[in-house]
Amino acid sequence: QVQLVESGGGLVEAGGSLRLSCAASGSISSIDAMGWYRQPPGNQRELVARITSGGITNYADSVKGRFTISRDNAKNTLYLQMNSLKPEDTAVYYCNRLTVVFGRYYPASGSWGQGTQVTVSS
Repeated sequence: QVQLVESGGGLVEAGGSLRLSCAASGSISSIDAMGWYRQPPGNQRELVARITSGGITNYADSVKGRFTISRDNAKNTLYLQMNSLKPEDTAVYYCNRLTVVFGRYYPASGSWGQGTQVTVSS
């Protein structure tokens, strides 16, 4: 099973940008869909962006227009470019493979990595 390791988080002022990376231990070219989740303090984990193997993307309303998900199959890496960051974007960010059940996306693996902390100051 492919292992995923997130990186790129940090402390940034509101309005700033960060790019997160998710490095896979093996090939991701055969993975149909991948996504970025985030878990704010005291809240549940939520899917904020997803991308299919064909490059089709989808975003949560809260990040639409500010975040961009991409994947580089040659480098076995998933990215999340985050612009115009807001304090409410503060969370631990995770990546995962996705599976589709009756048209809804779910994490394919119940095992999560350490994630990467993003903190946005006001």
